[in-house]
Amino acid sequence: MERPGAPEISIVVPLFNEEDNVRPLCQAVREALRDWDRDWELILVDDGSTDRTLELGSDEAHGDRRVRMLRMRRNSGQTQAMAAGFARARGEIIVSMDGDLQNDPRDIPRVVSRIDRGFDVVCGWRKDRQDAWLSRTLPSKIANRLIAWVTGIPIHDNGCSLKAYRASVIRSIRLYSEMHRFLPAMSSMTGARIDEVVVRHHPRIHGESKYGIMRTFKVLNDMIVIKMLTQFSSRPGKWFALLSLPFLLLGTVSFGVWLVQLSLPEAASSIVFPSVAVMFIYLFGHLIVLSILAELLLARGDREYLKRLSRVLAVSDRETIEPRGSGGR
Repeated sequence: MERPGAPEISIVVPLFNEEDNVRPLCQAVREALRDWDRDWELILVDDGSTDRTLELGSDEAHGDRRVRMLRMRRNSGQTQAMAAGFARARGEIIVSMDGDLQNDPRDIPRVVSRIDRGFDVVCGWRKDRQDAWLSRTLPSKIANRLIAWVTGIPIHDNGCSLKAYRASVIRSIRLYSEMHRFLPAMSSMTGARIDEVVVRHHPRIHGESKYGIMRTFKVLNDMIVIKMLTQFSSRPGKWFALLSLPFLLLGTVSFGVWLVQLSLPEAASSIVFPSVAVMFIYLFGHLIVLSILAELLLARGDREYLKRLSRVLAVSDRETIEPRGSGGR
């Protein structure tokens, strides 16, 4: 549901089976931003809900020109829902938040004010988190420490959905899987300036949490991808070479043990350690070959880019130095 005119701020909220929270959320946003002197829009993204979330969100959109309702054809996950909202947002600054009312809309002006001070990404920090400590808070603290160590971005709370971005920065990032948790790290690849502010956090009142223990495996897998993208994207061969070193070490040790076994008559016929040594050496060689292929592919891509760039610069130079009237033009 489109609205005329481009607002300054776009607030993107993914929703999945949040029928009890839709109207309270919209009302909370209106009350929190009532005296704000910025023009804003609220984009509700229904991520394939099976309850009345879409119906109630559409009613809010019909009743308030600042509210827009987007519908995903099927449940695609929070990251894809956020990406859809980012793509349709019209503001120069985009704010993301959860639809369960645990994020407080009163913190929106605070995170936006940090964007106005020159930052490109501002992350909320739920310092006083109102969740179960053993099942939610403790795993989150451990994950955040690990993510900060792997990515090198010292953010205390990567899982907090309340964040603010410059639209030009967030649209340059391709989101997939569970990558919305790694947006600060991915933004850093573009040279974005990142800040963090303490925000409020409330216990969930309506509905149930959509997160389970299985998301941990997705986060760990995405963490490996982020590590490679942020630190090895320009030298992928180095990544594969580092991965191959443990296999070289294990292969060497296994081969050494086998040599020792040759001096023992009762174990001279054993094939366990020779087989293990061959396997590890093969894995080492396989990763080395992959590192060479990765470097060749990157070099080929760089050459193609430089060719296109040189053609563009050549055309630009001709248009600059040729007189306007030459050649009958």
